[in-house]
Amino acid sequence: MDPGIKYDELAYGTQHGFASVGSNNGHNGTTALTMHQNPDVVIDFAWRALHVATIASKKLIKKFYQHSHKKAYFLGCSLGGRQGINAANIFPGDFDGIIAGSAALDFNNLQSWRVRFFTITGSNTSSHFIPKSTWKGLIHDEVLKQCDGLDGVVDGIIEDPNRCHFQPEALLCHQNGGISTDCLTEQQVTIVRKIFSPFYREDGTLIYPAMQPGSEIKAAELLYAGVPFSYSDEWFKYVIYTPSSWNASLFTSHNATVADALNPSNIRTWPSTLSSFKDRGGKLILYHGGQDDKISSFNTERFYDRLIRGMHSSPAEMDDFLRFFRIPGMGHCNSGPGAWVFGQSGGASAAGVPFNAERNVLAAMVRWVEEGEAVDGILGTKFVDDDVEKGVDHRRWHYK
Repeated sequence: MDPGIKYDELAYGTQHGFASVGSNNGHNGTTALTMHQNPDVVIDFAWRALHVATIASKKLIKKFYQHSHKKAYFLGCSLGGRQGINAANIFPGDFDGIIAGSAALDFNNLQSWRVRFFTITGSNTSSHFIPKSTWKGLIHDEVLKQCDGLDGVVDGIIEDPNRCHFQPEALLCHQNGGISTDCLTEQQVTIVRKIFSPFYREDGTLIYPAMQPGSEIKAAELLYAGVPFSYSDEWFKYVIYTPSSWNASLFTSHNATVADALNPSNIRTWPSTLSSFKDRGGKLILYHGGQDDKISSFNTERFYDRLIRGMHSSPAEMDDFLRFFRIPGMGHCNSGPGAWVFGQSGGASAAGVPFNAERNVLAAMVRWVEEGEAVDGILGTKFVDDDVEKGVDHRRWHYK
C-alpha cells in the first residue's frame, strides 16, 4: 500500500553524510493482497518492519564503522509520516529526531474516509458524475474566487483552508436541464457539499474531518474518479473483510466502526501523548500541505490539538519538542502552486535548495537535535514549472 523503498531518499541522506536505511515494510507495496489472512505481513506493515530495520541498521553501522551512530533521524511522508509518529509513540528510543509529513494518522478512519468518496461521487458512468475536467476547471476556479483573496492576496493559493467555507450553491444551474459544463445540477452541488464536509457516524461522533478546498485539482484524479480508491479499497477487501464479502459501493459508517474496532496490528496511530519521546529528548517536526489531495490537512491539525490536550501543554510548551508547519498551496507531500520545496524528501523536494536550517527541514532538525536550536520558520521555494533550471518563481516563509 505504498510503492516500497524510496531510493531517492536513500540518496538524499547519503549525499549529506548520513548512513541511510530504507524499508519496504516487509511486503510488495503495490498491493495489499499479501496481507490477506497473513497477520505477520500486517504486523510488519503496521510497526515491526521499521523497528527491526532500525535496530539492525544500527548494529550494521557499528560493525562497519567500528563505532556506534551518534544520532538517529527519521524522514517520511504519508504512510512514512504515520510510521514516524508511531515510532515516537511505541519505540521512543529509536530516533532522536523525526520529520513526519502529511501523516496517515488515525489510519483506520482515514481508509474509511477515502473509501466513502466513491459512495458520494457514484460511478464514473452515473448520470450526475462530476468529471475531473469540471473539478479542475469550474469548481476549482469557484473555490479560488471565494477563498483565494481571504488573506488579502490573490495568488492562486488558499493561505488558510480553515477560513474557506466554500459554497458550491454558487455554481447551481438556474435552468432545469441536463448536465452542463458551466454549472452544476442540484445533485452535483450535493456531491460537492458532501465532499467538503466532515464524515460522521450515525450518532454524530466524528470519524474524519473534511477535505480542504483547493485540493480538488489532484483529488479528482483518484479520490473523486468514480472508482474506489485502490489503497483503501484493498485494505477493506484483504485486511478488514474478504474479497467475496466486500463491496465498496455499499460502504457505510458501520464499516468504519468495524474497521476501527478491529484495528489490525494496532495500526491506528492516534496517540494522545508522546511524553516518553519528549522526556528522552526527542524532537518532532510535523508538516502538512494545505492543498493535500489524499490526506486532509485538517487531520494533522486535529492531531496537534489532541496532543496539546493529552499532554496538558500549551503551544509554547509543545515547542520544546514539537514544531508543526502548515505549507499553503502544497499537495500531498510535494507539488502544487505553493512554495513546496524545503528539503522534506529526496529528488525534486530537495533540488535547488541549500542544506541549511533556514531552507531545508532536515538540516533544521539536525541543528535542533545536535545544537539545541529550533527554527520558527522554514523558507520554502517554488520553481518555475517546478524546474530548477528555469529559476525561482517565488519563495515563502512557512511558520509554526
